[in-house]
Amino acid sequence: MSEILSLFPTRLYRAEMAETDLIEEIRSACEILAIDDEAGRKWCRKHGYPGYTSYASLNDLPWRFPAFKTLAKAIDRHVAAFSKILEFDLGGSKLEMDSFWANVLPEGGFHAAHIHPHSVISGTFYVSIPKGASALRLEDPRHAMMMAAPPRKAKAGQDNQAFVSVAPQPGTLLLWESWLRHDVPVNRSAEDRISVSFNYNWV
Repeated sequence: MSEILSLFPTRLYRAEMAETDLIEEIRSACEILAIDDEAGRKWCRKHGYPGYTSYASLNDLPWRFPAFKTLAKAIDRHVAAFSKILEFDLGGSKLEMDSFWANVLPEGGFHAAHIHPHSVISGTFYVSIPKGASALRLEDPRHAMMMAAPPRKAKAGQDNQAFVSVAPQPGTLLLWESWLRHDVPVNRSAEDRISVSFNYNWV
């Protein structure tokens, strides 16, 4: 008799938040930021970041725009639910959002593979995903340790893939543990791909 056990799973939390008015308010706010945030645009130029992100320039989006405050509160509830699924023992403390930023990725823009150090849960809320815009690509965290392993079959199941792409739509919320390496391939749409990303830390 033999059996296969699934050990050390990697969880991805997905929720669809269909508040159309809120999505439109956040889209408008992101577009305003991409024009008005000179410090953010300067940082993007200096670091070769295509398009715009407020990551290094603004840390008070919920104060600046009520829509971001509403979104942050909604995300808090989903992160609490995800934390329960992950069975974290927070020891009486909690997970708290400590960074929250807007992203506007134009045609040809991409975001190279990365993780989010010093955080517990990270995620993205998708605001505008036009036809041809790239999905989020997640990398198997064991990938760098596979060494001599042969490649996977082209039709291998999702749980055996080295990379998995998740196609969001406007209103999609994705959460993952911050050590999970991910990237955004080239945006092949002529329209901007707009999202809001964030990190939660244990406080």
